[in-house]
Amino acid sequence: MKEKVFSGVQPSGIPTIGNYIGAMKGFIDLQDSYDAIYSIVNQHAITVPQDPKILKQMTRQLAALYLAIGIDTKKAILFVQSDVPAHAQMAWIIQCMTGLGELERMTQFKDKARKQEAVNAGLLAYPTLMVGDIVLYDANFVPVGDDQKQHLELTRNFVDRFNSRYNDDLLVKPEPLIPEEGGRIMSLQDPTSKMSKSDTNTKSFVSMLDTPKQITKKIKSAVTDSIGEVNYDKENQPAVANLLQIYASFSGKSIDSIVSDYSGQGYGNFKGDLADLVVSTLEPIQERYESLLTSSDLDDILQDGAKRASAIAESTLSRVEKTIGLTY
Repeated sequence: MKEKVFSGVQPSGIPTIGNYIGAMKGFIDLQDSYDAIYSIVNQHAITVPQDPKILKQMTRQLAALYLAIGIDTKKAILFVQSDVPAHAQMAWIIQCMTGLGELERMTQFKDKARKQEAVNAGLLAYPTLMVGDIVLYDANFVPVGDDQKQHLELTRNFVDRFNSRYNDDLLVKPEPLIPEEGGRIMSLQDPTSKMSKSDTNTKSFVSMLDTPKQITKKIKSAVTDSIGEVNYDKENQPAVANLLQIYASFSGKSIDSIVSDYSGQGYGNFKGDLADLVVSTLEPIQERYESLLTSSDLDDILQDGAKRASAIAESTLSRVEKTIGLTY
């Protein structure tokens, strides 16, 4: 029996190639090794104001993109969080067993709260929904980046506390799956900052849905340095090192072999070939995406995913409710 892995992604914008390299690409491998469960966590998105039409559109777009990159629903479950009511039900139970101080110490809460004039209760409590997302599926592993480690630790602490309180190994304590070195892709315009879809400078990132012309222009205008040689030197040539990481991730070649290929050529050929590589990789993904977006197949896939996810989630919720006395 395979161990389970769970990952949830907010529909907060079209992912970048940084998201693809750092997380999404790895999901394809995980579905072969684990019982993989992937969710579009749209309930997390409403902790900040959302345009209903855009949220609906982004949820559908992200689901279509997941399928387009290679998520196979014969191997994995893909569903939309709001289609499974057990998530909100479990979150309430977890809120009632989580200290206010624990939530107020969450780094992301403090960061986001500083940027808003009024803070809603959901922004404070949303980590408990995240805990629920994970424990509902008895997830053994959760892929996490640096910004989510604290939330996974909250999950692990809750599981310890719950199991200890009720003298029962009812909930599975998840372990983190940390991306390999090279998973963190930096801005094309500032190699000291992580590539982000929310960056105000659109030249700093390549979106998964950018046109070939946009991709080529962005990569060719990416900052480099005055050294003029393709080397993997994070300290002295961070921008070139970042481009090499992108090249290696898209090509499957080692960084050393890429450096060797472009020895003595400068940056022009290197950037041009990298642009062609990214375009040729994304084009079939984009074609599949466009086909799914306008097809009823997407609705059928998500409805089936919700049924499969609900069967697992409701079983866990029932066990928890029975354990804490929410039965008669």
